[in-house]
Amino acid sequence: MDDWTPPPPEQLAANLVALLDVEEIDIDLYRGARNPGGKGRVFGGQVIAQALQAAQRSVEGKVAHSLHAYFMRAGDEQFPIVFRVVRDFEGKSFANRRVIAIQRGQPILNMIASFQTPEDGLHHQDAMPDVPAPETLKSETELRKDAAQDVPEQFRTAFLRRSSPIDIRPLYPRSWFTPVKRAPQNYSWFRVVASIGDDPAMHRAVLAYASDMALMATSMMPHGVNWTSPGMQSASLDHALWLHEPVRADEWMLYATDSPWAGHARGMNRGSIFSRDGRLIASVAQEGLIRMREPKN
Repeated sequence: MDDWTPPPPEQLAANLVALLDVEEIDIDLYRGARNPGGKGRVFGGQVIAQALQAAQRSVEGKVAHSLHAYFMRAGDEQFPIVFRVVRDFEGKSFANRRVIAIQRGQPILNMIASFQTPEDGLHHQDAMPDVPAPETLKSETELRKDAAQDVPEQFRTAFLRRSSPIDIRPLYPRSWFTPVKRAPQNYSWFRVVASIGDDPAMHRAVLAYASDMALMATSMMPHGVNWTSPGMQSASLDHALWLHEPVRADEWMLYATDSPWAGHARGMNRGSIFSRDGRLIASVAQEGLIRMREPKN
């Protein structure tokens, strides 16, 4: 019996805020903290969110409405990330910021973010999908406990003790080690596990962080594989996010994802993020590497 006690939700949420609260070290130069206890490759959503925070620190009176990022190298959890902001454009209505994420002297991500002075305008949106409420679905923490018996013993403790500041409740729970073929479409409710205060910039950053979750796997679903499959090499290649409406990242949101195409070792993924009351908060697009190699003996 695993008697490990996870950190309280308030601590997990505070840790996420601290992770995304980039430090200004000079004019238009910021440092993103390491994820405490992180090992291996940095989560792409962390790099995107920290880059957005760096860009937001350089803008006054305008709100981020889109970002487009390219991943070039995998980040290393052993080192902090430095973000250089370039003020490419400053207009009356719009502003653009280019952000270069650097680790050990090499760029790992390039991002352009666009900002707009708030204004009213014509409005329409897609309807929110009709799916069960989050309270009726199991969290990924509960799903991990259910799947523990299928996990190789040497990985079981780490599998069970994974604590995330984002509570994800999928409509179609994934199978970590025995994936099956299914249509490339999924729905997941998500939110931060506890309150993160009222800073709108932080809520946008957290949404950017979470938008890299439950997305790339969509393009693997029709093929009955995932990142644990023997010979699978997967990585995010780019990430685009459009922020349509104000967001509360500590309230339930629905992430509807689909994949219209995969080929040439790449998979295309799309996402729509809705507030619980039906507003289309954000749209997401991402192409990922999904390369199948011959398993090594």
